[in-house]
Amino acid sequence: MHHRRLALASGYLGTLLSVPLGANVPAGVPAAAPGVATPAATPALTPEALTEVVVQAAEPRYVAPTRRDRIGRIWAPVLIGGKGPYRLVLDTGANRSAITASTAQALGTAASPDSDVRVTGFTGTAIVPIVRVSSMEVGDVAMGPRELPVLADVFGGAQGVLGIDGLAGKRIYADFTRDYLEIARSRSERAPRGFGTVPLHLTRGGLLVADVRVGHVDARAIIDTGAQGTIGNLALREALMRHPPRDAVQSEVIGVTLDVQKGDIMPSPDITMGGLTISGIRVTFGDMYLFQRWHMTDTPTLTLGMDLLGSFDVLVIDYGRRELQIRLRGTSPRGAQPS
Repeated sequence: MHHRRLALASGYLGTLLSVPLGANVPAGVPAAAPGVATPAATPALTPEALTEVVVQAAEPRYVAPTRRDRIGRIWAPVLIGGKGPYRLVLDTGANRSAITASTAQALGTAASPDSDVRVTGFTGTAIVPIVRVSSMEVGDVAMGPRELPVLADVFGGAQGVLGIDGLAGKRIYADFTRDYLEIARSRSERAPRGFGTVPLHLTRGGLLVADVRVGHVDARAIIDTGAQGTIGNLALREALMRHPPRDAVQSEVIGVTLDVQKGDIMPSPDITMGGLTISGIRVTFGDMYLFQRWHMTDTPTLTLGMDLLGSFDVLVIDYGRRELQIRLRGTSPRGAQPS
């Protein structure tokens, strides 16, 4: 059988985990990730294992902030083929959307018999079936017919992942304090008063990248709302330190393909981006498969996951302005309401 190749830019689609070796992980529901990142404006939290958010009735409907005991998430209500809405994890690091097998069953859409596809994840590749849907709609985003890979139910109870297809020229406004999510057309609005801004640029594959400084090292940072933890490549680790410190924790990184790679969880120096300084971060460093596929092994690079991005009060990703707009936790909300 001939398999087409479908590159999922982040691949792990919101389910990348860095689990300390020896930790107990319940089957089907990843349960640990790197420690929380906190803005410099607030006290750094004690690094602890954070659990994945599992969608339950008591959970927020759209956005869950990162707290001391859990990783935050952004869920988008998406109509698929006119049905739903279904709760999909918003993943700015995945270049295609995907759904779980149970969601495909709920849609009443059978997988196409001769249309398996090879997906590329953070830790490996896998061949999975696809389903064809007539449309996808969320906010101002309306997409025509789509082929959606069907992946294992590894989204923490969510029903799939919303990738970056269709987000060109859009503005994502996620308010973690008000459980509010808006996806609308970008009008190139400047950041409200009280917000910091981080310039972004797009790679050919549609990834959002910021120029950052990690301690004394200049690096590229991929904005990845689908990732739970922040991951750094070996080039960044070697630029910071030749050898892991003695307090490094060995971990297993699990991607959407369920392949496992090893990494080291270590405290990171402050990350500075766009005039903002973020402290208290723990990064998992490793020679991850997707860094090789991205050709990002030689230049210091890291992916900023929801352990960091979910620690803000408000997160705005404006594809039109190519800008990240951030209100730090504890900052006055004056002038920061959604438009």
